[in-house]
Amino acid sequence: MEREGYKGGMRYPLFAWFVMAACAVTAKPLQVYVLVGQSNMEGHAKVETIDYIGEDPATAPLLKRLLGPDGKPATAKNVWISYYTGIGDKNGEGFGPLTTGYGSRRDPAVDGGKIGPEYAFGLALDRVADGPVLIIKAAWGGKSLNYDFRSPSAGPYPRNAKDLEKGTHSVEATGHYYRLMVAHAKQVLADPARVCPAYDPKEGYELAGFVWLQGFNDMVDGNFYPKQPKGQADKRFTAYADLLAHFIRDVRKDFGAPKLPFVIGVMGVGGKDPGSEDNLAFREAMAAPAVLPEFQGNVLAVRTAPFWDEKLGAIQDKKDKVRQMAFELKNKGKRSANADGKMTPAQQQAYLKEYEAKLISPAEADLLKRGASNAGYHYLGCAKTFALMGEAFAEASLRMRATPK
Repeated sequence: MEREGYKGGMRYPLFAWFVMAACAVTAKPLQVYVLVGQSNMEGHAKVETIDYIGEDPATAPLLKRLLGPDGKPATAKNVWISYYTGIGDKNGEGFGPLTTGYGSRRDPAVDGGKIGPEYAFGLALDRVADGPVLIIKAAWGGKSLNYDFRSPSAGPYPRNAKDLEKGTHSVEATGHYYRLMVAHAKQVLADPARVCPAYDPKEGYELAGFVWLQGFNDMVDGNFYPKQPKGQADKRFTAYADLLAHFIRDVRKDFGAPKLPFVIGVMGVGGKDPGSEDNLAFREAMAAPAVLPEFQGNVLAVRTAPFWDEKLGAIQDKKDKVRQMAFELKNKGKRSANADGKMTPAQQQAYLKEYEAKLISPAEADLLKRGASNAGYHYLGCAKTFALMGEAFAEASLRMRATPK
C-alpha cells in the first residue's frame, strides 16, 4: 500500500487524513513514535530553507502549518523528542519540546540548525493527538541495513574474503546500531517523564508507530549487493527486502508490540528520474515488505520520490557539471580546455566562472540558494522535501492506527 502526495505540481488528498485522525486518535496514554535510519533520517535541511516552501502554491499551506503566530518556525505544544545520535563511538542524546534543530547534529545535545522528517511529522501529530506525544529518534549517517542495522533474526553478516583480508565487518559489530537504537528507546521508555513532562504514569504510554528512512548506503554497496547482468537489475536487491522484513519482525519483538504500525520511507533521491536502473530496483526492494501477507494493514511503504524538488534538482545537475569541469581542468582531462596542462590556476578559475555563467542563470543560482543546502543524496538539503516526507509519514502512521484490527 502506498500513499498519495504531491506529484507533477498537483496536490493529492493528504491533509484530510489529519482531520479524520483527529476523531480517530483519542487515546490518553502518551503516544510514542520511534523514528530510525541513516543520514536522511538525521536530516540535512538547513532551517533557512523553510521559507522556500511557501514559494510553491501547492506547498504554501504546508509552510503555514510549520509556522507559529509570530511567523517563525513553530515549537510543538504537546510533542517532545529524544534524539540519539553521534559520530563514531561518541553517541549522546538531545531532548526537549519538538522544534527545529533536531536534524543532523555533530554534538547530540546541541541544536544543529537543521531539520529532518521529525519536524513536520511531530507538528502534524500535534494538530490531532488527544494527549502528549513522544518521538524517539535514533539516526546515524553512513550506515547500512545489511551490517550496521542488521537485526538478530537476519543472522550473522556473511563476511567475504575482502572483509577477512582487511579486517572489516567484524562479527562482534554486526547490528551494533540496531542494538544502540533498541537500548536507547527502552531507556527513554523506562522513565518517559524525564523527556516528556506531560507524561502521566497513571495513563502509561502506547507504542503508536515506527518509521524507517534509510537506504543509500545499501544501494551503493556493490560488495554486498553485486551488480547483475543487464536486464536483471530487479534481482540485485532482493536481499535488502528480506533484511527489512527481518528488521520489522525484530523491532516488534524487542518492543513487545506484535502489530506496531511500521512506515517504510522508500528512498527517492533523484525524483521521478533517478538516473539508474539500480536506483529504481532498490526502491522496489524497499517497498516490497509492505505487500507481504503478514504485514497487511500494519506496514505501509511511503514513496518519497514525489517530494524531490525537480526544479532544484535540475539546477543541482548543472552545478555538478561545473564541479566535474573543475576536476577535468585540474587533472588535464583529455577533452577539457586544459588538456595540454598549460592553464594556470587563475585561468582555470576564469574559465570555470564563464562556464558556470553560461549554464546557470543568476535567477537559478538564487533559487538554489534559497531552497537547497546539501547534496543530492541528502534530498538537496531541502526543507520542503523533508517536511513533505514528515507529513506523509505521520499520515501513514495515523492511517494504520485508524484501520480496524
